[in-house]
Amino acid sequence: MLLTVTLNASVDKLYLLDRNTPGTVMRVKEVRNSAGGKGLNVSRVAAQLGERVTAMGFVGGYTGRYFESLITQEGITKAFTPVAAEMRNCINCWDLSCGQSTEYLESGAPVTQKEAERFLADFALRLPEADAVAISGSLPRGLAEDFYATLVKMCRRAGKPVLLDASGAALRNALPAAPDFIKPNMDEIAALSGSLPRSIDEKAEAVRSLHRNGVAAAALSLGAQGVLVASNEGVYQGIPPVIQPKNTVGCGDSMVAGFAAGMIRGLPMEERIRLAVAVATAAALAIGTGEYLDSDLQVILPKVEIRTL
Repeated sequence: MLLTVTLNASVDKLYLLDRNTPGTVMRVKEVRNSAGGKGLNVSRVAAQLGERVTAMGFVGGYTGRYFESLITQEGITKAFTPVAAEMRNCINCWDLSCGQSTEYLESGAPVTQKEAERFLADFALRLPEADAVAISGSLPRGLAEDFYATLVKMCRRAGKPVLLDASGAALRNALPAAPDFIKPNMDEIAALSGSLPRSIDEKAEAVRSLHRNGVAAAALSLGAQGVLVASNEGVYQGIPPVIQPKNTVGCGDSMVAGFAAGMIRGLPMEERIRLAVAVATAAALAIGTGEYLDSDLQVILPKVEIRTL
């Protein structure tokens, strides 16, 4: 079972617009609501890949009840910790004329100390059942910047592999706890290494450095160029086939789900990368966030190129 953690979850609203023109009145062509947050995207994709998933995090208010009602996918067990405050909403305005998105992300209400302690108790109860843990997204206000470090340490003590997809101080504070997998973006790589890597060799050295410092597998997403991964098996680049994307929001979360599924299945690193890149690419072909068509995945999977650096 994959245990996912989304502490700053939201109701995500995808607005499909013929054209996104700021400063004018725009008519929304179609609205799609989903249980949002990076960990929920991971949950949906992992469940679609056939993994059993238990989704954890905070939910609260009328929005929280609606949020939970949106989680209907088979294979996902809901195990959220209740809070008093209303949950947040996030809006993604997708311009169909050019394939670009504009996102409006609410920060969310603060979590109290008692609510944080209740979550840690709930997490401790669920942790023994997990084959792997995926922790994703931002920390809500009210939580200490080392909260993810606390969760990673709990996973390590329990002998559970943990994937962490976070940023800023939450990521930096968790690195000494040695998560098994991280997926920083280019800005985070620059912040962690002290400079922005530009060439493929510099990017490869940046993920090697993270691996040498205790992360079992460090991955750097390269967008259309795929992903760089440094691990004990070596440094690899997974390269997807060329596609015309429909919605790239959440593709990184789909990639994390692919890595998590590969970890649970005990796949060699090259095959984990192949699965992760393929499912992220398939997700880019779907309008919805945190979903893909099985037919697309089957076509893309054998076309992913794995290079050793």
